[in-house]
Amino acid sequence: MRRALKLHPDSRCAAAVGVAVDVARSGSSNLVLRYVVTGRMSELSIPPLAALRRADELWRHTCFEAFLRALADETYYEFNFAPSRQWAAYRFTGYRTGMSVAHECPAPQIEALADPACCEVRVSLDLEPLSGLSRHAPWRLALAAVIEDLRGGRSYWALAHPPGKPDFHHPDGFVHELPAVVYS
Repeated sequence: MRRALKLHPDSRCAAAVGVAVDVARSGSSNLVLRYVVTGRMSELSIPPLAALRRADELWRHTCFEAFLRALADETYYEFNFAPSRQWAAYRFTGYRTGMSVAHECPAPQIEALADPACCEVRVSLDLEPLSGLSRHAPWRLALAAVIEDLRGGRSYWALAHPPGKPDFHHPDGFVHELPAVVYS
């Protein structure tokens, strides 16, 4: 299912005109995401491809994010994916509390493509090892992106923005539901 992200009302970004995400729950525990940014790519700061590796503070530059939790749980995971193929995974016990690196999360598969009109990042993430995300329960998902321009300006995109400054962790951002996997 394709979901369009909304630009935060306090953000300005003339170069990026749209950000969309295709979302699928593949098999019992895989999350498949395809982020697509459209606009004038020559004016955006898109990091070059590099080796797949963990890195912190990816949100300081162009990166794509997913926040995932079980429907009735306050514990959630944050995933960051850069067009460079750097990635990060964190676990929180509540809203912006109890943060730890999710070492149990295996490296995702990340592909990145860019041309003059579009940047695309495809991610496949195996969530089987993550405690608190039962494959037999529905999941709530918040999707977001930070897009940086060549002047260092950042725009913030999400499915839903709570009032105030950009806050991708806010519970009101978890608006996309992925149904439980049902076995017959």
